[in-house]
Parts: sequence; structure tokens; C-alpha cells
Amino acid sequence: MPQTAPLADRIAQGRGDAPADVVLRGGRVFDVITGALLEGDVALCGDRIVGTCETYEGREIVDVTGLTLVPGFIDTHLHIESSLVTPFEFDRLVTPLGVTTAICDPHEIANVLGVPGIQYFLDAALETVLDIRVNLSSCVPSTTMETAGAQIEAEDLAPLRDHPKVIGLAEVMNYPGVIHRDPGLLAKLRAFEGGHIDGHAPMLSGRDLNAYIAAGIRTEHEATTAEEAREKLQKGLRVLIREGSVSKDLDALLPLLDERTASYMCFCTDDRNPLDIGEHGHLDYLIRTAIARGVSPVAAYRAASLSAAEAFGLKDRGLIAPGQRADIVALGSLEACDAQMTFCGGVQAAEAAFKARKITPVIGRNSVQAPSVTASDFRTASNRAETDVIGVLPGKIITEHLYEEITPEAGDKRPDTARDLVKIAVVERHGRNGNIATGFVKGFGLGRGAIASTVCHDHHNIACVGADYDDMALACNRMTKLEGGFVVVEGGEILAELALPVAGLMSLESFEEVRQRLEKLRSAARSLGVTLEEPFLQLAFLALPVIPMLKITDRGMVDVAKFEIIAS
Repeated sequence: MPQTAPLADRIAQGRGDAPADVVLRGGRVFDVITGALLEGDVALCGDRIVGTCETYEGREIVDVTGLTLVPGFIDTHLHIESSLVTPFEFDRLVTPLGVTTAICDPHEIANVLGVPGIQYFLDAALETVLDIRVNLSSCVPSTTMETAGAQIEAEDLAPLRDHPKVIGLAEVMNYPGVIHRDPGLLAKLRAFEGGHIDGHAPMLSGRDLNAYIAAGIRTEHEATTAEEAREKLQKGLRVLIREGSVSKDLDALLPLLDERTASYMCFCTDDRNPLDIGEHGHLDYLIRTAIARGVSPVAAYRAASLSAAEAFGLKDRGLIAPGQRADIVALGSLEACDAQMTFCGGVQAAEAAFKARKITPVIGRNSVQAPSVTASDFRTASNRAETDVIGVLPGKIITEHLYEEITPEAGDKRPDTARDLVKIAVVERHGRNGNIATGFVKGFGLGRGAIASTVCHDHHNIACVGADYDDMALACNRMTKLEGGFVVVEGGEILAELALPVAGLMSLESFEEVRQRLEKLRSAARSLGVTLEEPFLQLAFLALPVIPMLKITDRGMVDVAKFEIIAS
């Protein structure tokens, strides 16, 4: 891997007194500041750009004739675990698509394994072609209502602050804790004061939003309407436009993105799986969709590169200009955003580079320590007909609080598929207490059988949705044998499954194999009547405490939404 070359060499090669290490010849550079297309060679010395808009000699000449060169794309917020593959397979998956920097929060593995999970990502980030930068997970567990596999305090994060791959503190999800000055959360905010602190505050506005931003929080990816995003922009937050596999906010926020706002708007994927990436793309999908919807190319590409770099203090990237890191994407056209070549720190993202990496050993095997369950564990004992129900909103991680009349039969409220009312259960799997919680969900479309998963934000216990108790038991018990994963069951038979043995979150297989298995899982889920585009990721978010449904008081968060499924 190229390293930063000595200063004298960079100057000599930039001036043309010595041949450049690499010269990209024949293309045009898209300037994301002015929107101009610039002629001339691009000269690289080690991992840096040293020359543009001139003619250079080089030890290696790369022909990019007819291509347009743009700065490498920066995903400003994501959980690599949600790609369902290891950081190394994620690298191989997205870097050829033009992603050269990924700002990740290893929040999912941290909730299972604690600090060792974060350390695994830091170790891997030192070896990948893609420049993985890490925000240290701020909320493990995300709220006190969850039973996670670990708990991380400010003193646990402090030793990691100076790691070369660390940017700052990851998304502060517990915004009521910020507003009401929870001591543990304040300790984390103080520990990272003056550095980057990432936000997570869906639907927060007014004085509460002011208080949240006053804590030093700089970026926010949870805006789902233009009105919400506009207020956050006007109060100084940089808004990250999110388009993942479940949370799809691109259409709602694109009307705000223009050449004036692009300096304060960026792109992120948050949670995107290989099936979606294979079918539609990654950040390249967001860019070409934005342009197709009328956003100017300079605004779209600036948001994907320079604005993202500035938002997170990465002053060495975001432009194709002398002195900048050699993160370059060669496109067939700006409108198509079709990467033909990607250079990450001067390294071409090709198979040879991926094979040269040192692979960090995985951790988190045998992390599923769940109790064996039976059909009777899914009964919901009640004498009342009125029932709290989770209402699914496709394309959103937020849910509706619905009320339905479900008449108990022999003391149990049964699924009613005719009304699209099926059971949801969470089974604690970290070996903490063995709790099982049940409730109802509407909007899944499930008509029979069951599906289960250990990808269950943010505690990552076993989440299961089903119309049949026996099938739910089989699906949940299968999780232990798989060491975590996804499964679809009908009539006592396993129709499809994917093992995720790395902390119950990531596969040991290639992303191509994971994609094939996801296709079979989606097909199997649809055979049960499921209508959701991404049923497993939607299931993952159904067990997430929906903080806006909680009453904020001077004592902090009070659970007034009894429909929420909390394994604690």
C-alpha cells in the first residue's frame, strides 16, 4: 500500500522535476467547487495527489481516456455490520463502486461484545483498501430499557480516542438523556468535547433541539422530512441524507439539496445490505438518483465528497487537487455515476489489492446464548380485548402506535392473519436473564409460518415474527445452532436461512454468497405473504425502543408506549 511520500519527493514530482509515481492521463477532472471540467493529467506521489491541469511524466501511466474523474465518495454514517459481511468483504463490495472513505459506528457489534467489538473494527480498519474511520459507540446499550450484551461507559472509550482511525463520538441516540443531563452521557460528551460528536435525534425540534445541539453535536442523519431537515440546517447541524435498505429519506430531503446547501449536506447509507447494494448500488445510487431528480451534479458530488470531508474534519480529502489524498473515482459519466476505476490512497481497488490485505481474525463466535423456547412461550396472557399494536411504516424505522381489539381465547391473544395481526417476540440471547417478551405487529403481511433474526437493533437479541407458535419456536431455537442469522420457517420446515456467526451479525461467507442467500430468504418470506421489501431489516428495527413515543420528563425517559417490545 502506498504511504505518504517524503515532502521533498512530493514537491519535486508536483513541479515535474522528477517523474510522478503514477499519472492518470486522458480524463477530465470534475471540480466540485466551481463545477468546471478541467483538462490535464493527474499526478500521484505515494498516497497523495501532487499535480493537476498540467502534463506529467510518470513511472506508471494509467489511461483514463474519455472518463471523468471525481473525488472519492465518503459514506458519512453507517454500521458495516448491517451489510452482513465482515469489514474486509464490505471493502471488496463497495470500494469498486467509488466509496473511498466510510465513517462507521461499530454500534451493533459493540452492543453484543462491548469494547472488543470496537477494537476488532479498529484493527480491521488498519488493513482495508477502503479508509474506514470509526466513531466510538456512545450508547451501549442504546437505552436503559434494553438488555444488550455489554455496557460501555466514558472511561471505556477514553483509551481509544487517540487511535489513528478514530474520528470522535458516534451517534448520540439517547437524546432525552442529553436534554435532561444524564450523568453518564454527560461524561461521554465531556470526554469528546471539542472533537466530532455525531447526532441521532429523530423529530426533535424547538428548544429541545437547541439543547441537544448545544451539547456539541455537529451532524445528524435522522431527518425524515424537508421541514425537519431545514430546521436542523438552520440551527447549524450538518444534515446527512440517508438512504438505506429500510430508512429511505432521499426523496423527502432532495428538494433541500442545491448548490447553496450542499456545503452542509452529505450522504449516508446507515444500514444497507448486499442484496440492495447488488441490485441498486451504494453511494453511487444516491448520487445518480439525486441528479436524475434534478439536483445539479456539482451539488450531488460535493455532498458526496468535499462536504462530507469538511463535516468530519478530514481536511486531506474531498477534492482532486495537489496535496489531497489520492481518492479518485473514474466515471463513464457524471449522470450515470458508473465507476470504472477507483483509487483509494493511490491504490487501485482491484482484486490484487484486496488479496494483499492482512485479514484480522474474527471475534464473537458462539455469542448466541439464548434459552430453548417452546410454543407456549409465545402466548400473550390477557383478559382485555384492547391491544397495543406496532404499526409498520414501510421505508421508515419509526412505527405507529395502533390499538386493535383482539379477543383472548383461553387466556391467550392469538394471531389474526385476516387482519394482518401477527405475533412479535424478543428472546434475550446474551445469557443475561433469558427473558421473553411478546406483542403484536401490523403491516408485515405475514400469513403463516415465522421469520426470526439476531440482527435486532440495538440490543441484538432474537426477534421473531410469526403466525404459528410452533414455527416461531423452531425459528428461535435455530438461531443458537446457526450462531445467529436469519431463518424462514413454515409448517415445521426451514425454508431458507443465513448464518451470521460473527457476533450474530456478520457472515463468514463472501458478499456474493450472502447476496444469494438473501435472495432465497426474501423469496421464502414472500411465500408466507410478507409484503415488505426488506423484511429482515424491517424486523430488526421493530424491537428498537421508539424514543419519540416516550414521554420526556425531568426524570428522563418514561415508557408510556407499552406496545414496545423490550427484552429487559
